[in-house]
Amino acid sequence: MKLDSPLKQGEVALVGAGPGDASLLTLAAAKLIANCDVIVHDALVSDAIMAMADKDAELVFAGKRGGKPSASQDDICETLVKLAKENKRVVRLKGGDPFVFGRGGEEIRALAEENIPFRVIPGITSGIAAPAMAGIPVTDRTVNASLAFLTGHEAEDKSRMDWQALVAAFPVLVIYMGTRNLPNIAANLVDAGMKASTPVAVLHAVSLPTETQDYGTLEDVVSGKLAGVSPAIVVIGDVVNERRTWRNVSPRPLKGEG
Repeated sequence: MKLDSPLKQGEVALVGAGPGDASLLTLAAAKLIANCDVIVHDALVSDAIMAMADKDAELVFAGKRGGKPSASQDDICETLVKLAKENKRVVRLKGGDPFVFGRGGEEIRALAEENIPFRVIPGITSGIAAPAMAGIPVTDRTVNASLAFLTGHEAEDKSRMDWQALVAAFPVLVIYMGTRNLPNIAANLVDAGMKASTPVAVLHAVSLPTETQDYGTLEDVVSGKLAGVSPAIVVIGDVVNERRTWRNVSPRPLKGEG
């Protein structure tokens, strides 16, 4: 089966929408978005990508936003199963990549349990794309030989994170959905031995017209000078200092500056 071949009746495709700009979609993603019966989409999928859907396609919103009313994962899985059993050609459209903090694993398990055919179309994950668009290399041989991807939700009270082990093993951290808990994350990292002067980038809606870039240090986060806009990708480590601007996007000043 070719990844971009038309969906069959009753088939579901989990499609990664990338970081936002429609030109960063894969060819397979673009073809399936434009040729399906239903799109079940997240809040992070951009308007430009949604505009690529067939005019007769049904659009089902299944977005999740921290701290706000949203569809439960069980509800989303049930919706996918129901639509497939109605012989619809279904695209489950998820920001970034379906399997990177996107709960795609839960969705394919639900489909497999019901013997529903599915395929997965990977997307450019935002943890790679956002820094790249901001000119930040997440790996640089002069800085790091390892890299950790984290979810910001792990900074909450029931965290599974071993902060000291994390700081010891990974000089660069890329955090998804990290803005809300960023002060707690920064405090945990400093307490675990990371320098307060470690640079931080908070990258919101990168590649979209609403993009913002905020820069500072862990100390700036702890003091409240650096917060950024949610949702965002947060990059922590000396690779932030290796940033080279290649697009016309100006970083915003810290609170109390400019």
